[in-house]
Amino acid sequence: MNLPSGKSKIEQLLQSKPDVHFNLRRESIIRHVVDKEEAFISRQGALATWTSKESTGRSPRDTLIVRRAENKETIDWDSPNNCPLDEKTFDMVLEDALETLNAKDEIYVTDRVIGADPEYALPVKTITDHALTALFTLNMFRPVPEEIGQSIFQDEDFYLVSLPHNKLNKSRYEGRLRKLEDGSTTDMIVVMDFERSMGIIIGSAYLGSVKKLMFTVMNYYLPQRGILPLHCSANEDSDGDCALLLGLSGTGKTTLSADPGRALLGDDEHGWSDRGIANFENGCYAKMINIDPEKEPEIYDAVMHLDEYTQHGTIVENAMIYPNREFDFNDERLTPNSRASYPLEYLQNIKKSSVSGHPKTILFLTADAYGVLPPISKLNPDQAMLWFLMGYTSKVPGTETEVIEPKATFSRFFGQPFMPANPGVYAEMLGEKLARFETNVYLINTGWTGGPYGKGKRIDITWTRKMLDAAFSGAIEREKFHHDNLFHLDIPENCPGVPPEILFPVNTWPDKKAYERQANKLAQKFSKAFNENYGNKIRENIKRQCPGK
Repeated sequence: MNLPSGKSKIEQLLQSKPDVHFNLRRESIIRHVVDKEEAFISRQGALATWTSKESTGRSPRDTLIVRRAENKETIDWDSPNNCPLDEKTFDMVLEDALETLNAKDEIYVTDRVIGADPEYALPVKTITDHALTALFTLNMFRPVPEEIGQSIFQDEDFYLVSLPHNKLNKSRYEGRLRKLEDGSTTDMIVVMDFERSMGIIIGSAYLGSVKKLMFTVMNYYLPQRGILPLHCSANEDSDGDCALLLGLSGTGKTTLSADPGRALLGDDEHGWSDRGIANFENGCYAKMINIDPEKEPEIYDAVMHLDEYTQHGTIVENAMIYPNREFDFNDERLTPNSRASYPLEYLQNIKKSSVSGHPKTILFLTADAYGVLPPISKLNPDQAMLWFLMGYTSKVPGTETEVIEPKATFSRFFGQPFMPANPGVYAEMLGEKLARFETNVYLINTGWTGGPYGKGKRIDITWTRKMLDAAFSGAIEREKFHHDNLFHLDIPENCPGVPPEILFPVNTWPDKKAYERQANKLAQKFSKAFNENYGNKIRENIKRQCPGK
């Protein structure tokens, strides 16, 4: 096979060095991690590790895409999340990565795939000097299936070079990469070259950089092949009916998708092809801060109810741990973004194949802190395309220092930083699939009722679960619906097991005029955000569904 020059240089380096470990077994990689003191074993057996302050989360401003003639029209370069890098600078970064790798005593190579459906499983070769990074790829990416020859990506292996604890030479990249507050140049980069099927990470030890780089790659490649990527969780009932849950942080996606009556396909990234739904991942990368074993028992047990002497390879990143080797997940002094990486098979209620048919139900989750959206409403295909495009939720006071009142947040497709193609591509693909497969879509508000945050109260999760049950079973379809002209939503007049008065938010507000002012305020924010971000990029029938229009 003739490899592009960048990949061929990597292969030449790997063949020339004596201490390259190709596809070590899981237990062997864990032993390397411990022997090299990249992590140590907690009382429950999970591997505890920490990063520098600069690597406790993603670094969006250091996450770049190589701009080439081929992607001039296919990437939304107007998005602040799609930061371009010129070809010459990428070549410099690759040159430095190869030089750094050549100086390493040991290199780890893993061959895995992204995607549970062999028809579009993307082979990814990860090259790293860090055994923990190699273990992370075993947790998060899938083994190469026997049917890989059927994949549309069979001859398009993606090469990912990760050097998490090295840094770029700042003076070499002055004027080429972003300036820091002190006037110096960044020494970190997370870069994707879609056209050359390569990615490079230097200076970011946050394991999520590896995961999100590869999922961004999938989110760019798949629409070009007729497959819709979705940032969502997915589960399935005993009859095989599949449901998708999309929502930003704080909307309850993780909690609501962990339903004892439904088997989990995955909790973060999926593809929707002509064959149905398939999970991208092999594992989970769960937030651990303030984890409650009663509310999230599946995640807690996957991390904590293990055996110290079992080589399970769960990784806990940036959580407080005491000298007795016990974790304190309520301590956020290092970061509130502590994480745990573990294979899906460590959960109890999963569907092992991680594939299902076409979704019968899709739920868009929002936590409306303005207190004006109904707890459940139905969306027609055009409405669904609009709410999918907007990806609305609210931030509440206390989540960020500058937030002193509810703040409307819009992240298109509920995952804007990881969706690099033009926005109309994803929205219109969703509309086409909804029409073709007759999928029901509902907007679920898990936020406030009876008033905004600080005056109203959070919608009772037991009621939310009743609404989900009615949506999954189809019982809600037998109810009468009332059309809301401001937000263009269809609200059921009744829902089994839910007090009917809460279904219409105005009924729960003691001051009806205050409700109207607050509702109009949120509608104006929608309209402004839509006009600023999309303008003429989206067709007219979607525009008409925007609140306030």
